[in-house]
Amino acid sequence: MEDFYKKILDNNKEWVERTLEKDPNYFKDLAKGQTPPLLWIGCSDSRVPANEIIGAKPGEVFVHRNIANMVIHSDMNMLSVLDYAVNVLKVKHVIVCGHYGCGGVKAAMGNDSIGIIDNWIRHIKDVYRLHDSQLDSIVNEEERFNAFVEINAKEQVLDLAKTSIVQAAWRSGQELTLHGWVYGLNSGYVTDLKVNLSSNKDLDEVYQLKF
Repeated sequence: MEDFYKKILDNNKEWVERTLEKDPNYFKDLAKGQTPPLLWIGCSDSRVPANEIIGAKPGEVFVHRNIANMVIHSDMNMLSVLDYAVNVLKVKHVIVCGHYGCGGVKAAMGNDSIGIIDNWIRHIKDVYRLHDSQLDSIVNEEERFNAFVEINAKEQVLDLAKTSIVQAAWRSGQELTLHGWVYGLNSGYVTDLKVNLSSNKDLDEVYQLKF
């Protein structure tokens, strides 16, 4: 453990030195502020690094991560990130990115108790319940798992659109589009799920807020 800890400190020093060799003002410029065009809501899984997947530099992506990339309407952490991204940073895109092989989604397909995380997983189970007819009709377990990952990401995009934060931005004419992706751990490629929302008219009427 000590070797690993020392290694990451050494890695930081090497990274700073390499970066300054290329651009002596890199960190001075970075410290002046951020204007990222994108908010990324992804999974906490250590194999899904937002910046690297899309080849983005520091300062280009505002990031929020949690288990199974969930958008829960009572999650103040997520809402605070979303509010800052939309209303202060004025991001133009929000991507919800799930990934195949997601442990949180897999856990939601079973009934084993893991611990306090069971309460978080329950939100993912709610997504399964909404689509149980479609998912239960898929005989192959791996295919059903992959389909659930995709469905979950799409549902989180819809839940983003339902927030007062996003709807207020749309109401004021702010340019903001929500997207759903899934990342392939074994390929490196992302799949665009073709759910791209830029108006609350894409939602059921009951969710359309009037300001």
